[in-house]
Amino acid sequence: MTVPQPDPERIARWTLQLCQVDSTTGQEAALIPLLTGMFRDLGARVLWQTVEGGRRNLLATWGDPKLLFSTHLDTVPPYLPPRREAGRLWGRGTCDAKGILATMMETIRLLLAEGRRDLAFLGVVGEETDSLGARIALDLKRTLPDLLGVINGEPTGNVLATGQRGSAHLCLRCRGRAAHSGTPEEGLNAAFPMFDWISDLRRLPGRVDPVLGPEVWNLGTLKTGRAINVVPDEAETRLFARTVAGSTFVQDVQRLRPEVGEVDVLFERGPEVFPRLEGFPTAPVPFGSDAPTLRNLARSRFVVMTGPGSIRVAHTEDEFLDLAEAVTGARQYLDLTRYLLDRPQGSDYVI
Repeated sequence: MTVPQPDPERIARWTLQLCQVDSTTGQEAALIPLLTGMFRDLGARVLWQTVEGGRRNLLATWGDPKLLFSTHLDTVPPYLPPRREAGRLWGRGTCDAKGILATMMETIRLLLAEGRRDLAFLGVVGEETDSLGARIALDLKRTLPDLLGVINGEPTGNVLATGQRGSAHLCLRCRGRAAHSGTPEEGLNAAFPMFDWISDLRRLPGRVDPVLGPEVWNLGTLKTGRAINVVPDEAETRLFARTVAGSTFVQDVQRLRPEVGEVDVLFERGPEVFPRLEGFPTAPVPFGSDAPTLRNLARSRFVVMTGPGSIRVAHTEDEFLDLAEAVTGARQYLDLTRYLLDRPQGSDYVI
């Protein structure tokens, strides 16, 4: 008996259709007509869950779902129209994450052809900013009472993520006193203590987790001054840290704060470890995702995160997805489904 194989042409066609729609964060509603038709063509029961401002999460179900495929519907700006060159798809969303969505759809199509009727797909909005869609999606738990596990799609190069580092978004401010640049002694330059603060942070020893890798932080924005001939009376910096277990980064930022400084912790979430499955390759990933939130939809909080594509080209002007890698990703999704669902009846997964 011939086992049906993933169709690269179908994955390419679906990916290009999805990427032709500009669904940068905040504009995900533009996908509603296309996705409604796509999933109804697959025989799904389609539910659109309101999030805000016309934005909606998509839940597609077949029968009594035991396994949920999920990825996000939004992309980062700017919109880059898709194109195909031989076996490679280029454009915004091709690997993060509309190509993954198309790969999951092809996987589901093949599973349905095998007679499976215990699947669901969840597409969420806002993953690239505040994960609002994933947080709202937790209200769907009562709709999925028998859900055993979640496969969350992100560009991992088709390896299973061992977990993800935590996140900390901090706003640092220093206050000064404005003065004429010709008489700086009359003022207090807020930029200088900010520079010293950042320098102290750069000298902190690095922490490395054996599973998740090194803790890192990024100085994303630095604003100071009103004009070149005015002593700055304020300075503001936004930091984003990827933290590991036992992190003291936020406390260190507070400890090193200058007398004129203050810290606002805008967002903080701890690291997460995902299960390892025998026979599937694993590796740490350098990015965050909705997986830690969406795992709460499953009754034992079981989640794996994997998908075709490379995070190194996601969010860049040269974003692409190799179709051969998407086909490999679909085969792995099929293997994961059989591994996770073909278990003794009534057994839950071990985290």
